[in-house]
Amino acid sequence: MPVKIPAELTAMKILTNENIFVMDDRRAMMQDIRPLKIAIVNLMPTKEVTETQLLRILGNTPLQIEITLLTMASHESTNTSKEYMQAFYRTFESVKDQKFDGLVITGAPVENIPFEEVDYWKELVAIMDWSRKHVFSTLHICWASQAALYHEYGINKHRLDEKVFGVFEHRVLNPTHKLVRGFDETFRAPHSRHTTIHREDVERVKALEILAESDEAGVFLIASRDGRSIYVSGHAEYDADTLSREYNRDVAKGLKIEVPKNYYPDDDPAKTPRNTWRAHANLLFVNWLNYFVYQETPYDIDDID
Repeated sequence: MPVKIPAELTAMKILTNENIFVMDDRRAMMQDIRPLKIAIVNLMPTKEVTETQLLRILGNTPLQIEITLLTMASHESTNTSKEYMQAFYRTFESVKDQKFDGLVITGAPVENIPFEEVDYWKELVAIMDWSRKHVFSTLHICWASQAALYHEYGINKHRLDEKVFGVFEHRVLNPTHKLVRGFDETFRAPHSRHTTIHREDVERVKALEILAESDEAGVFLIASRDGRSIYVSGHAEYDADTLSREYNRDVAKGLKIEVPKNYYPDDDPAKTPRNTWRAHANLLFVNWLNYFVYQETPYDIDDID
């Protein structure tokens, strides 16, 4: 089944050309199906790139999904035009009386700023609090996972001496858990961050379970025991060239940046990187949507609580 998005969204043409099953509003209205209502809080500066990455992976599921893109009213995006934001994005205030089957909160390039000093922190906290009674299951990505663990459980982030940057091998810790159903014992996933959370801090919280980790990149996947919250420390949704674009951007700015680990063939930035994580990235999102949203969410969305 497809992901339902506006026909004019930039991602529509890109995903159609990639043979990803997407559907515009007009065609979706002709189907007698209740689509899953999924909201995406897009905190990344390059909105169109991030939304396309997420829609690509959400569109590869057997479920019809209706997407609502959200932006922060307390923060002005400088990398995406106001016209685009006004056309395709909504604010939390405009949807706070609605309920959603699922919510995705993206990462954000604000790791080195204390949580409370991020300009939209209060608004994000309001969204996280609201989601407990208005969203059935929430998936947090990278910085958003750190933000949610800090707000909900007091688990703080820690600054790293060296940026975790590259594609790292992870091992599954509980192969019987539905979120990692079908995973290989080990799998690869990209990371790009300056901060981390400590395993022992998560283990102190009985409401949480660590499902996958890496010797180099640390804890990767955490789930709440009730399945209502999922925390991903990396970027499974990244395209093959995303880390390369980040690396070249920082090199062009004259910043100190190491070559992404385990990424370029022969660690040579002149060579084209390969996507070695796509299968498990798709499986992660499919499992979340199927087992933690579709199979569990009430048919009458107003019954979510």
